[in-house]
Amino acid sequence: MRLVFLGAPGVGKGTQAERIAARFHLPKISTGDILREAVRNQTPLGLEAKACMEQGKLVPDSVVVGIVKSKLAEPGCAGGFLLDGFPRTVGQAEELAAMLGTTGRPLDRVLNVVVPRTDVVRRLSGRRSCPKCQAVYHVDFAPPKTEGVCDQCKSALVQRSDDRREAVETRLTVYEEQTAPLIAYYRQRGLLSDLDGKGPIDEVQGRLLNVLAAQGLA
Repeated sequence: MRLVFLGAPGVGKGTQAERIAARFHLPKISTGDILREAVRNQTPLGLEAKACMEQGKLVPDSVVVGIVKSKLAEPGCAGGFLLDGFPRTVGQAEELAAMLGTTGRPLDRVLNVVVPRTDVVRRLSGRRSCPKCQAVYHVDFAPPKTEGVCDQCKSALVQRSDDRREAVETRLTVYEEQTAPLIAYYRQRGLLSDLDGKGPIDEVQGRLLNVLAAQGLA
């Protein structure tokens, strides 16, 4: 199956995509993970993307489209894939449709994960991560045993620059202005399913599996 996960930053789409990928043995392509790795490694791509990401702005289409195109060309994606974080604009969606059109493998479904904005701000601004082992915590929902210290490797936890409240607000505004039109784009094409992202992870996963089953995909 070929799926796209849409939703504002912090709605939990990455977590749900990860679970679906494991359940159905599909590769998960997360442009956010790829870009953050490039930033950590200070590659040319990472340096180009860093300034945009720190301000909560979108990385240029040309960079992101190139990443996705190379990933989809890999043999592991021939039997299906999950895209998390792409497309983010209508232009990217059109590029994706063109890519898949050349192989005769169109999208099966686009899942739009919906969570109230106030909840998203709380989720993201409270997130803390370990720069050494990449473990992630939350000051309210999943705090470390010792405040500010990673449980696993005892390194000092940090707040990602794009998780600061002002950057979160910018990210959400950018999403609403530039990415939300994708909802209309895919709805018009009969590919969109809205998914309530509130509540425990297992509960949201159950709703997601019901959506896939209703489409004959699970």
